[in-house]
Amino acid sequence: MRTKKPCTTILALAALSVPLGSGALSAGASEAQAPADVVAERLGTIHFPVSCNTGAQQAFDRSMALYHSFYWNEVKKAFDTVLEADPSCAMAYWGQAMGLLDNPFIWPPKGTSLSEGMAMIEMASAGTPGTQRESDYIAALESFYKDHEQIDHRTRAEAYVRAMGELAQRYPDDVEASVLYALALSATFDPGDKTYARQLEAAAILEPLFERYPEHPGVAHYLIHSYDYPAIADLGLPAAQRYAQIAESAPHALHMPSHIFTRLGYWQDSIATNIASAKASADLRGRLHAWDYMTYAYLQVAQDVDAQRIVEEVAALQEVKQESLGAAYGLAAIPMRAALERGRWKEAARIELSPLEPDFAWQRFPNAEAVNAFGRGLGAARSGDAAGAREQLKRLETLRQAMIEARQAYWADQALIQSEMIEAWVAHTEGQTREALQRLRAAADHEDATEKSPVTPGPLIPPRELLGELLMELARPGDALVEFEAVTVKEPHRFRALYGAARAAELSGDRDKARAHYTTLMTVAANPASGRSELATARAFLDS
Repeated sequence: MRTKKPCTTILALAALSVPLGSGALSAGASEAQAPADVVAERLGTIHFPVSCNTGAQQAFDRSMALYHSFYWNEVKKAFDTVLEADPSCAMAYWGQAMGLLDNPFIWPPKGTSLSEGMAMIEMASAGTPGTQRESDYIAALESFYKDHEQIDHRTRAEAYVRAMGELAQRYPDDVEASVLYALALSATFDPGDKTYARQLEAAAILEPLFERYPEHPGVAHYLIHSYDYPAIADLGLPAAQRYAQIAESAPHALHMPSHIFTRLGYWQDSIATNIASAKASADLRGRLHAWDYMTYAYLQVAQDVDAQRIVEEVAALQEVKQESLGAAYGLAAIPMRAALERGRWKEAARIELSPLEPDFAWQRFPNAEAVNAFGRGLGAARSGDAAGAREQLKRLETLRQAMIEARQAYWADQALIQSEMIEAWVAHTEGQTREALQRLRAAADHEDATEKSPVTPGPLIPPRELLGELLMELARPGDALVEFEAVTVKEPHRFRALYGAARAAELSGDRDKARAHYTTLMTVAANPASGRSELATARAFLDS
């Protein structure tokens, strides 16, 4: 079992107000230039040489620092500044095209971004790049955009990965080529590949750069993404502990460490870094993503009042102007997590989607809406309402078909797992015990064969945990213990799995194991104000 280790990164942030040190990029005013009451901007230190004038070069470096921290609201404006400084700077159009692709970990791009990006590539080519290297960068990105109306996303993404690999090989001293190639590798991983081949290939490129360029925001950022998987998350802790300090002016940089903290069960560290991120985020998209991770962490440590406060903030939203998967997922997941994590099944069955249309078009995000259908369906099934559960199963299947039509294969697969979980509990409700167990084992094995998306801190309920709970209801605590402990390995310090393991061990007569799990639970969720009955049970056992 992992031991919770304190992480001092976030606590140190408040003291970090110094500007960037001398380097290729000073991403903001220098200490001498900044007014006394203005904290200097910190975005990290990079240098991306382009054949533009001096003012444009400085603006370009800052633009790329913003890009490397996925500061999308500012990226376009920053590259506009490059063009203002030097209208002939062809690479500024390349930068705009890069920004239009948005977060590569939630590809494929949506809306008009592909047609707009291709227009930027054409302008970059027409602007006569100043060097062969710049032409190669433009050509590599063109491989992603070209013929996007005829060629499917995966084919174009793979073409871009190959092109960036060739570019990095052609210019071995070009740090940015290597960093962007690593990003392309990591972002195009196969969710079913448990060897993590692409992620580790990306990490192998980035690790030496992390030593040589410790202030480069992209290196730390993409290392976190490369290691954002249970089996290898420990390797991402050094980058997670540094990234928020490197680029503390970027809200996403403040959030990203929580991807590793979540994988390791460092809940208070996740809460702290997401509080900082949500506070710094000017757009609701960033806040909702941080709130989702924060809500998940609060619930694992039984800080239910804090989790409910976020639920109420989300419920009070009147509009969401910036549509994105991250925003949609957060809107759907936050209230559902608060109900499901506490076993409030009837409440979950009644949760409606936020009525934000026409400002927010839910139909564009069937993968996010599926979270609501799953939660309502499982809540109904666990409340004994088989008819209500079947209604949500039909809705979930309709959403899954929409995902298939949108070529969202990963999310369609996730919806299938969700359906299997609801169907299993419906079968249990109707007395079909054998079928219920078979379906839940299939769902658990199915989930084990894939990975979570970076858009979520974790599943609303892991199917293997649900299997453990079903086995407990069937008075099979020994079998349940095996399932709960498997969850605690994959999802360290998860509240429901820890409690399930402790209770199953207690009822199966293994008091030593029960004591160990209850002790861990009380250490992780050391919240005397919590009214959760599970903690009362743990205290009673440990005092006996």
